[in-house]
Amino acid sequence: MRFPADIQGCMKDCILAVMWPRNEIVTFFQQHGCTNSELSSVRAFKEGKFSRSVIVDRVFASLNDRTDAGLGPFRAMLQSLLTWSHFDPYYFDQLGKLNRGVADKALNHLRQLQEIRDANLREETRVREARRAADQQPDRTLVQLRADFLALHSGVLTASQRGYSLQAILLGAAKLGQLEVTEPFSVRGEQIDGAIKYDGEHYLVEAKWQERDASNEPVYQFAGKVEGKMYGRGLFVSINGFSDNVVRSLVVGKAIKTILIDGEDIVLALEGQLTFRQLIDRKVKAAQTKGLVYIHPLTDKPKVI
Repeated sequence: MRFPADIQGCMKDCILAVMWPRNEIVTFFQQHGCTNSELSSVRAFKEGKFSRSVIVDRVFASLNDRTDAGLGPFRAMLQSLLTWSHFDPYYFDQLGKLNRGVADKALNHLRQLQEIRDANLREETRVREARRAADQQPDRTLVQLRADFLALHSGVLTASQRGYSLQAILLGAAKLGQLEVTEPFSVRGEQIDGAIKYDGEHYLVEAKWQERDASNEPVYQFAGKVEGKMYGRGLFVSINGFSDNVVRSLVVGKAIKTILIDGEDIVLALEGQLTFRQLIDRKVKAAQTKGLVYIHPLTDKPKVI
């Protein structure tokens, strides 16, 4: 993200319109977050060796070259200039080096640009939030999701196609449970089936439609994906359940980060016996209080011993 070029240009005009001595300009930069390295090139020149505008241009160029694009110093300087009220009478009145009319015009122009930018940012934020809210609205009812889920058992779709449809049903059920959903995405070559935000934490989701014993390797791979994320947590869904080997491997001697969900759990939620939020809540509670990652959500008892 770059600081707007039009505002940068106006800020340059303002600095040159309200400050005359070169050392005062350099001090202004120093007081607003510019580092010694960014100021070294302008300090190296003796007074009068180069123009005031060159000082400003060089420092602004150095700020734009930073990895953070100098946003902190630019914003700090902008705030100072927007509220600027110091007009040194020595340079404005006695020497006549600076002109109050020119300074006022530059500062007012900067304020106008910032007002326009603030209005645009507010509108962009409103549109973005409206779009985000619309994206989180359920597009199917619980009845429709249940019908879609039952249709997956018809045998018309391949296992891979059923997996994609299953992840859409899961995310749809999460939206009905008023949980924030992140649609499927890819990061560093890893394909993630989506994410669900629960109790302030984002849980990565993986949905598989395969035989119980075939879920072992995918679970291990998914656990690796979760492990590589900050405070990583995950929900692994295997429609036909899990072997006792994979369940034990997730908890023995390890920090619990992945919770297991099967087809029965999904049916209970789609039948309305509990909401998807309640399903996640009971699974998380069992993991946090009992160290169990694969429980029946109605009885809280482990499905695999």
